[in-house]
Amino acid sequence: MLPEPPMPHRKAGLRALKALIKHGYILAAFQALHEEMGDVFRLPLPGFNPVVLVGPEAAHYVLITARGDLRWRPEGDPVTKLLRRGVLVEDGERHDALRRIMNPALHRRRLPSYVAAMWRYTDQVSATWNPSGPVDMLAEMRRIALLILMGTLFKVDFAPDMDRLWPAILRILNYISPSLWLVWQDMPRPGYRGAQRQIDDYLYRVIRARRAAIGETDDLLGLLVTAPGMSDDLIRDQLLTMLIAGHDTSTALLAWSLYLLGSHPEIMARAQAEVDSVLGEDVPDFTHLERLVYLERVIKETLRLYPPIHIGNRMAAVDLEFQSYRIPAGTRVVYSIYLTHRHPHHWPDPERFDPDRFTPEQNRVRKPYIYLPFGGGPRNCIGAAFAEVEAKVILARILQTFALRLVHTGVRPHMGATLEPRPGVIMLAQRRRKADSSLVEA
Repeated sequence: MLPEPPMPHRKAGLRALKALIKHGYILAAFQALHEEMGDVFRLPLPGFNPVVLVGPEAAHYVLITARGDLRWRPEGDPVTKLLRRGVLVEDGERHDALRRIMNPALHRRRLPSYVAAMWRYTDQVSATWNPSGPVDMLAEMRRIALLILMGTLFKVDFAPDMDRLWPAILRILNYISPSLWLVWQDMPRPGYRGAQRQIDDYLYRVIRARRAAIGETDDLLGLLVTAPGMSDDLIRDQLLTMLIAGHDTSTALLAWSLYLLGSHPEIMARAQAEVDSVLGEDVPDFTHLERLVYLERVIKETLRLYPPIHIGNRMAAVDLEFQSYRIPAGTRVVYSIYLTHRHPHHWPDPERFDPDRFTPEQNRVRKPYIYLPFGGGPRNCIGAAFAEVEAKVILARILQTFALRLVHTGVRPHMGATLEPRPGVIMLAQRRRKADSSLVEA
C-alpha cells in the first residue's frame, strides 16, 4: 500500500514556528513548511489534518485529473452554512445548471456595457476622499467594489444601504474566514446570526422588488428571477455568493495593487504615464483597456504575489493517489495557489514585485498551471473576466485622477475570506484633475 503524505518533522515544525514569529502571518509558516517538506505534505492540526499540494502538477491534478473525485461542498464549514445552495459550494449538475443560468451576465460580450458604471462609481467614492489626510484604500476599494457589483449585476443602487449594512458584511466575512472553527466547528459565533438576518432581509427585498417589476433581464438578477425553477431562496443563495465572493476578491486585488504601486514609486510612475498617454482627459471606455498594457502587467503580478483566493479547498470522495502518495477518502485536500505562485522552481526571485514577468515573451514560455489566480479547468472563476476589466478601469481612473503616496508600510497578508492587506493600505491622495461632472449618474 502506498504511504500517506508525510507529516512535518521536528526541523520543519521549528522552522515554521520561527517564520511565524518573525513575519507575524501564517503564510510565512506555510512557506517554511513547503521549503522543508516539498510539494506534498500534511498539516497536523487537531481535527483539521489536510493534505497540502503545491505546484503546477498539483494544480492540474486537482483542477483536471481528479476533479470528478474531489468535492467542492464542505459540509459543516461556515461557507456552506452561509451560502447554502450557492453556485460556489455546489457540485456536479447542480453547479453546472446554476452556472449556465448566470454565465450570460458575466460573459465577455457584456463587459463593455459595465465600464461606464465602473468609473462612475469610482468617482463617486473618491469624491469623498480627504485631500489633506490619510485614506484607507482597503476600505475604499471595498466601497467601490460593492457599488459596482450591486449596480451592474443586480441593477440596484447600494449607496443608500452601504453604511447600514457595512458592519453586517464585515461580520459575515469574518464568519467564513479561517479561524478556530477549523479545529472547533461548534465554537460560539456571537453576532453572526443577526448579521446574516440583516443581509438576508435586504436580499429578499431586492428579489421581491425585481419580481414585481422585472424590466430588463440581461443582468444577473434578471436572469435568475426569470429562470424556471428558481425559488427566492435559491436566488438568495446565488446573490449572496456573488455579493461575498464577487466584491471581496476585487477589494483585495485593488488594495494590494495600490499597496504594491505605492511601495514601488518607479513602477507607479510608469503605470501613471501610460494611463495619461492612453486616456488623456477622456474617461475610460472599453476601447482604452487593451492599450493599458503595463497596467495589465501590474494587475497580473499583483495577482501572482497576493492571489485573493490563495487556496483551493476540496474533499476526497474516494481514495486517491498523487505522486506516489495515497490520499484516503474523506481527506481534506488543499492546493496552495499562494505557494505555487511563489515556487522558486518556476518563478525567479519569486518575492520580488516585477510586472515585466508578464510580457508577451514571458507569457509564451510560461509553464501551464503555475499561474492560476482564478483557478482553472471547467470550474475556473465565473467572474474572472469581469474582475480583470473592473480592476483595470478602477486603477486607471484612480491613477488618472490622483497622485498617490503610501504613508504606512507595515502591511502583512491576512488570511480572511480572501487574502487581504492588514491593517490596511493607508495613502495620501492628492487630486491631479477634476473628475467628470456626471460621476453620480451611475
